Amino acid sequence: QVQLVESGGGLVQHGGSLRLSCAASGTIFSINAMGWYRQAPGKQRELVAVFTSAGITNYTDSVKGRFTISRDNAKNTVALQMNSLKPEDTAVYYCEARVMTAQVKGLYTEYWGQGTQVTVSS
Repeated sequence: QVQLVESGGGLVQHGGSLRLSCAASGTIFSINAMGWYRQAPGKQRELVAVFTSAGITNYTDSVKGRFTISRDNAKNTVALQMNSLKPEDTAVYYCEARVMTAQVKGLYTEYWGQGTQVTVSS
């Protein structure tokens, strides 16, 4: 079993900053990609940023230059530093990881955190 626990959401003013963190725990053998998604009210969940096992990062266009994803492989954690926040960044942010467990080697399974609310006031 694998759990992803997020922290760091909250309320911030337009132009402010927040840092989201996510820690994966459980019977982890290896983790492929780790990333952040978000879902605003009435909208579909979208990819915000991803950090692959090869060290490649990718961002959705709307956050490029403002958000930075980082990853600590030794600790199985991923973080999202969000600067210059805008009201349109308001959403529930979800951590996602593709994990190979010790019990099922050879297969990566997608796991999700419970979500953390980010609200940016204008």
